[in-house]
Amino acid sequence: MAKINFGGVEEEVVTREEFPLEKAREVLKDEVVAVLGYGVQGPAQSLNMRENGIDVIVGQRCEDEDCWEKAHKDGWVEGETLFSLEEAAERGTIIQYLVSDAAQMMTWPKIKPHLKKGDALYFSHGFSIAYSDQSGVVPPDFVDVILVAPKGSGTSVRANFLAGSGINASFAVHQDATGRAMERTLALGIAIGAGYLFPTTFEKEVFSDLTGERGVLMGALAGVMEAQYNVLRKYGHSPSEAFNETVEELTQSLIRLVDKNGMDWMYANCSTTAQRGALDWRHEFRKAVAPVFDALYESVASGEQTSIVLKANSAPDYRVKLDAELREMRESEMWRAGAAVRSLRPENWKQ
Repeated sequence: MAKINFGGVEEEVVTREEFPLEKAREVLKDEVVAVLGYGVQGPAQSLNMRENGIDVIVGQRCEDEDCWEKAHKDGWVEGETLFSLEEAAERGTIIQYLVSDAAQMMTWPKIKPHLKKGDALYFSHGFSIAYSDQSGVVPPDFVDVILVAPKGSGTSVRANFLAGSGINASFAVHQDATGRAMERTLALGIAIGAGYLFPTTFEKEVFSDLTGERGVLMGALAGVMEAQYNVLRKYGHSPSEAFNETVEELTQSLIRLVDKNGMDWMYANCSTTAQRGALDWRHEFRKAVAPVFDALYESVASGEQTSIVLKANSAPDYRVKLDAELREMRESEMWRAGAAVRSLRPENWKQ
């Protein structure tokens, strides 16, 4: 592993230079990687591995023929590289368990009997193992239990792979039954196209992931945007002005500068008025939201969030309720204004 200084703290990471694709192929040459689930991470990871020369099959839970459509379009052939969850698990030597967290809890009794001595059970989220008392997912002691968790959606994992850049991922070994768990883990991380790999544990991965999703990455971002938009509208600003000042400038300009050069560079390259105000109000926002993040982390660590997720996502009417919540967001004035703003971007102009 390479030692890298992250903000004054030295960490060990694995790069493609130390663990090249050729080495990953050698480690995995006798393996059959069975990717269970073709929803979010499954398509990206399976396609990336296939294109990197790894022997991959896909397992999918199907109740009608339509569920095979996406896999068929991606070149998976029923009976050759596309199977039921159970048959894929039986055929694989590395079982990538990439169905949703709630689906893992529901399908585990059907998958567990197909695990063979020396297999590896792979996750991209620590959820089911870290909260095994709620999920019921307790692997047998004769399999490796490993994790590679890309720090992005399946869409990003695939897009970055195709662009040649990859996406960073964390990795962990929870159980080493074969003595090969670590090399298998790193090989899989490289094979799915990770930019670099950094170590974690199943527990730390899920604690940080659930906090991040509910916090800055999605929950806090949406909530803060809505709050600012509503304030601007309350004081008489038009929907177009409120949306542009809240969302469009962030996503189309400022966040790209942060991505490329860091927050300090972005601050240094905006107006002096913006600099001064942002530097002052940054502290106010941090103090205001710190208690919320503390409460959020405690809710994650206690298992409360897991309980909510498993109960909600296992309910028979989950999809109906989810569609209603997303429709409420989509049909709010703010996001209807957003749709109009996006339609006016130059790339969407009619030629």
